[in-house]
Amino acid sequence: MSDWDFSPPPVSELGDHEVPLVGTHLQGKRIALLVTGGIAAMKAPLIARALRRQGADVVAFTSTEALRYTTVDTLAWSTTNPVVTRLTPAGEHLSDSAPFAAYLVAPATYNTINKMRYGIADGVVTASLASALGRMAAGRTAVLVAPTMHGSMHNPILTESLQALAGMGVRIIPPREAYGKHNIPDEGQLVAEVCRAVSQSPLKGVPLLVTGGPTPVPVDAVRRLTNKFTGQLGIEITEELYLRGADVRLIHGGGVAQPPAHLPYQVAATFDDYVRLILAALAERPYVAGVFSAAVADYRPAQVLPGKTPSGGALQTLALVPTLKVIEEVRRQFPALRLVSFKYQEDVTHEELLAIAAERLARGHAAVVANRGEERGPAGEQVAYLVSRPGHAQRLVGKPAIAAGIADFLEQIVV
Repeated sequence: MSDWDFSPPPVSELGDHEVPLVGTHLQGKRIALLVTGGIAAMKAPLIARALRRQGADVVAFTSTEALRYTTVDTLAWSTTNPVVTRLTPAGEHLSDSAPFAAYLVAPATYNTINKMRYGIADGVVTASLASALGRMAAGRTAVLVAPTMHGSMHNPILTESLQALAGMGVRIIPPREAYGKHNIPDEGQLVAEVCRAVSQSPLKGVPLLVTGGPTPVPVDAVRRLTNKFTGQLGIEITEELYLRGADVRLIHGGGVAQPPAHLPYQVAATFDDYVRLILAALAERPYVAGVFSAAVADYRPAQVLPGKTPSGGALQTLALVPTLKVIEEVRRQFPALRLVSFKYQEDVTHEELLAIAAERLARGHAAVVANRGEERGPAGEQVAYLVSRPGHAQRLVGKPAIAAGIADFLEQIVV
């Protein structure tokens, strides 16, 4: 860390209340953030801004107790909307004139959860929830609850209430467990749950498999052969599909990037693990499509050496043999799976790259995402071409755009 030279910050195009968008999954949707009186209410302003980064219009409703841990001014600043702290003749709890796509209770205390289950509507939050449950029953909104409390308060009454609410259709967001408490999840998980709840994507509930990251091969008990890829793109693809509501699963190679905790994933530490996990997953259930973005090892040592080979010894020469072509094995064993595969090349022309992609299409792949190492976007971003039919290549710049392009394509083929 270097010393500050006391210079002013760089000029930003964002206004004081604006947030940079990271996605549009909540664009045009009003989200009610209901804040109750637990210490985790201090995080409500951060949750509001995280929802807005997906395009949401957020309105905060607070109980009296919640304002012991956060403030009206902070919530108004973070939502850019007036905070509802009391009910007036305008009927704020009903929201008839501007309905909400979802209600997120975060944090949700023991008191609020049990009142909600038994229909008690004695305050701003509980009265709003009474209306929200009626809208939910009519299929007009989603209700999500993030329980937070000390472990000793998790008693049979709470369990019964949570089960009853889940039975009604309320989404109970699993807490982050630590130090004997149900802690509030991080903002990323809360926002992801809201995005999934309101998604109208054709991918909602569709089982999809994604692979990403390198698949190292062992040289001896210590050393491995791998490549430069991090696995970040596979994570981006999985996140995009997850936010759209897909029943997605990531098999992630041992790269530098780590998936966020809310994504369903398994780590493949080696090439052999990767093959085993993929074939087991596909045998376990009928996935509709698979996105194979993993940087799979093409070669492996002819013999794995025992123990740790001394420096300067046998590793001066290393015999390599080709690995199993995993995609071809997947096509052989699971011919109904729609394959979206990646092809990375260097020192080829654009036309040669697309010709290679067309060859894969001819072999039965649903789409090919092809890219050249030397082609980059204006800010150094990865550039790829989504080829779904000969002569048609969609240019995608940056990992988020590549992930969204793949998700858009999958929406077309699962209808």
